[in-house]
Amino acid sequence: MKKSTGKITRRRLLHAGAGIAAAGMLADGATAAAQNNARPSVYEALGLRHVINATGTVTNLGGSIMPPEVVAAWADASRHFVNLLDLQAKVGERIAKLIGVEAALATTGAAGALLLGTAAAVTGSDHKLMGRLPDTTGMKNEVILQRAHHSCYDNQLTNVGVRLIDVETPADVAKAVSKRTALMFFMNKDDANGRIRARDWIELARRHKVPTLLAAAADVPPVERLSSYNRMGFDLVAFSGGKAMRGPNDTGLLLGSKPLIDAAALNTNPHCPSIGRSMKVSKEDMIALLAAVERFVKLDHKAEWREWERRIGVIETALKDIPTLQCERIVPPIANEVPHLLLTWDEARVRISRARLTQALMEADPPIQIGRVSGTGERGVLISVLTLQTGEERVMAERLRAMLRGAVGRENR
Repeated sequence: MKKSTGKITRRRLLHAGAGIAAAGMLADGATAAAQNNARPSVYEALGLRHVINATGTVTNLGGSIMPPEVVAAWADASRHFVNLLDLQAKVGERIAKLIGVEAALATTGAAGALLLGTAAAVTGSDHKLMGRLPDTTGMKNEVILQRAHHSCYDNQLTNVGVRLIDVETPADVAKAVSKRTALMFFMNKDDANGRIRARDWIELARRHKVPTLLAAAADVPPVERLSSYNRMGFDLVAFSGGKAMRGPNDTGLLLGSKPLIDAAALNTNPHCPSIGRSMKVSKEDMIALLAAVERFVKLDHKAEWREWERRIGVIETALKDIPTLQCERIVPPIANEVPHLLLTWDEARVRISRARLTQALMEADPPIQIGRVSGTGERGVLISVLTLQTGEERVMAERLRAMLRGAVGRENR
């Protein structure tokens, strides 16, 4: 990689920005790549280095890389004005039909979908109540969830003005439900951690006539999950649009019951007053998200899986003669359900700790970021090949081999 000097000039910024815009318009990937290689990227022009993402579709690295057809759709949408409410309705209708659900709403990530889904359950279609949020005095303003399902996304619910009510057993649910209950919330990646599993949670909600909201941000692939959770019985389901579907990182989907989706739409931009007025999904993002969904449902997912397995094979081959090193292919059970490579070794023979290897990868040029995803335990180090770009599996393999081979027999640090 050509290193940036770090000096930022107006000419460099404009030159790099123009190059990216032009590249996004091109259908020929080789031509786009050639143009990008001829000048610093917009990130290099700011003195930043590109990162090889071996963690997966994580928000702090930008989610995913939009494919050329998604970038082209975004660019095309940027050239015209359109009525945003009409666009929102049409995009929602099209996505719902593609996925096979009752209704859909483009949102600001899965987190935005959680907030709007909660708002919809609190206000329904009552415009007066919408204008009062987050003041929920006198409204249904309690959300029931299992104690094991708390997360850093709790704020997306409480920002609406609701109070979270913890439960652990069906008996707890029966005691917690009241006239103030607006919603029963379920964190899908924590299904196995709670005492009430997903299907039982749905049955309890139906028994008590309370709507349900499922957080399933990173839970595709497989593609069938885009509709299966609604078919299972969840009234609302939140997905990220910027992870495996490879739409813009700041997009998401709220899927499910049409009355609740309609209420969620009224609680967001461009409606004012609304708690979601600041959560703007641009016309460009709506169109790009639609293009991403269209692409995702038509993909040859078996071929994608074979490609992920091939990338893992490249890394395994490079590491096969490292003493004590074990390579294990694992697939997380819910979120990021794609092949990963788990590496373990005897630190008495290969004298580098997991923490030091992780740090050394990030200190390299280009930096390589690895990390953990839910359901993969704490053993060894985990490599995701989902977000590797063309040829990066070879860079990954060579870097790991050099670091592990170099640590054989030396002092552990």
